[in-house]
Amino acid sequence: MIRRRHNYIDFCLRLVVLLLPLLAFGIGAWLRFGSGLIPLNNPDADPSDYFGLLFFTTLVWSVVVDHFGIARIDVLYSARRFTWDAIRACSITYVAVVGATFFYRSSSFSRLFVSISAVLLFLLVLLVDWGFRRILDRARHNPNNLARILIIGADEFAERSARLVLERLVMPSSVAAFVRLPGQEITVQQCPVIDLSDVRTLGAYGEIDDVVIALPPSRLGEIPRILKALEPLSLPVRAILDLGEGVVARDLLFDLNGLRMLDLRASPSESVVYLVAKRALDIVVSTVVLVVGAPLLALVAILIKLTSPGPVMFAQDRVGLNSKIFRMYKFRTMRVGGSEESATRWTTADDPRRTRLGAFLRRTNLDELPQFFNVLKGEMSIVGPRPERPYFVQKFLEDVAQYNTRHYLKVGITGWAQVNGWRGDTSIPRRVEHDLYYLRHWSLGFDLKIIALTVWRTLVANRNAY
Repeated sequence: MIRRRHNYIDFCLRLVVLLLPLLAFGIGAWLRFGSGLIPLNNPDADPSDYFGLLFFTTLVWSVVVDHFGIARIDVLYSARRFTWDAIRACSITYVAVVGATFFYRSSSFSRLFVSISAVLLFLLVLLVDWGFRRILDRARHNPNNLARILIIGADEFAERSARLVLERLVMPSSVAAFVRLPGQEITVQQCPVIDLSDVRTLGAYGEIDDVVIALPPSRLGEIPRILKALEPLSLPVRAILDLGEGVVARDLLFDLNGLRMLDLRASPSESVVYLVAKRALDIVVSTVVLVVGAPLLALVAILIKLTSPGPVMFAQDRVGLNSKIFRMYKFRTMRVGGSEESATRWTTADDPRRTRLGAFLRRTNLDELPQFFNVLKGEMSIVGPRPERPYFVQKFLEDVAQYNTRHYLKVGITGWAQVNGWRGDTSIPRRVEHDLYYLRHWSLGFDLKIIALTVWRTLVANRNAY
């Protein structure tokens, strides 16, 4: 019953949210064309064109809704997050819609209608959020909706798991009884406790709707024996998955052609949005920068060649996605020296190895323009943790907890740590802290925010760039 209720509510919420563009277009069309409240400049508008626009809007909306998760129950109960995600989802959808109307020259769409439907879509999303929460809150107080759960386990772990289950279910539930396993210390209170061999007597504790196995990692091997003992109940059985400290599983049980696998350490870099949308953003931005900035790149190259002996470009091994080594390109900003020195030594303020032009290039970040070629090659991204030299990676692995986690994503030209001032010879733990925050909260919207902050802070102030 737990999953059935959750799936039913989730389906209804998703269906309503996905139908909102249709409702927004319907109300918007009546206000603009049928109500008589707004004068018509073109009374002969072809409705078929607007049906095509509705289809396109719904298609974009379905992708954006899935990306931001605004049709998920857990987001529904986070009012601030839901509102912000709704704003971003509606904005991205209508940026795409306006772009489509611009390129679709065979018909002229009412800009007022598009604006009205955009506002309506946002208001309808908020209304759905409010309405579903009111419906679910009323259902929670209805005793007829109470689900009774049998918890397998009677120790501290089972008690804590039961509390979390009851807190997170959107429908009212209660624990009918706990089941003690052989050799298990009983710590639960104020609830019946029975032995596993007595599950046939559960009728005395009322009707059972679901069974939840709550075992610590050390006892997960007992699940087959427990399932056999539970066969007489003919009830759905769930298991609380807790594999111990430091192991986080998120939506990661999947079927690989019949082989069931669980990701214990997953990365956003494996998601479709990351693989497709982020890569598309990288290619578009890099191409624009390199094409528009071609005269600037040529000028910098000429100045480097005229002001100091040596090559124009500087290539160095860096550690990228999944700890793979690649060659990262930069404009040369220092006098030619030994490769071992550059691979094992930090650049410092007033570094004597810098050329006069090089100091300017590093301060303005112009020395990093060639890294857009790395982005086009797929070795880097526009946004991500900054790539480090192999020598320092090995050093930091020994000194900084979770340092290698930053390599679960593609390294980037800019990143969350950099826009917050943690670049160059600064605190590595604080840099890793920001990289981990980026890993946990990655989204395309977050990438765009970091790009905007990078441009702003490059123009205004750029401390630690030397």
